[in-house]
Amino acid sequence: MADVNLLAPKILQHEGGFVDDHADHGGATNMGVTLGMWKQVGYDKDGDGDIDVDDLRMLTRTDATIVLKQFYWDRWQGDQILSQSVADILVDWLWCSGKWGIVIPQRILGVPPDGIVGPNTMSVVNSQDPRQFHQKVMGERVKFILDIVRRDPSQGRFQKGWLNRLNDFNFSI
Repeated sequence: MADVNLLAPKILQHEGGFVDDHADHGGATNMGVTLGMWKQVGYDKDGDGDIDVDDLRMLTRTDATIVLKQFYWDRWQGDQILSQSVADILVDWLWCSGKWGIVIPQRILGVPPDGIVGPNTMSVVNSQDPRQFHQKVMGERVKFILDIVRRDPSQGRFQKGWLNRLNDFNFSI
């Protein structure tokens, strides 16, 4: 079975500290955690009565790993995925692109693309040849990235980094 503790360092190596790049549609982030996501967590780290950018600036690697586990790994039911490489690439796509990281893999699998990982999706994930499925997901992620840049050329400045990140998710097990 896959383990979130093997994925977390890989994701965090690609996520910097606090960034508020106005060209990034995710807005203010710290270690890849957006302000919107941190508001869902609901923790006012500085105790001033609101959850805002100041709280986001205070995030630790432990906080980011908790968010990864609770909102991304568990959403993909990562503990039930047999291949670590498959779990890694699927959860990272969800982390980077929201629901598309579930919907597009569901399309690849031929299950209803509802954005919900239920028993049917999980069964089909685990019935795939992991190397071949990983390869299909990798190809669709590349296409997804190129489509983002084609639709919105302002995102082109992120393309190389996105593709470099993806290349670190090669199949191993």
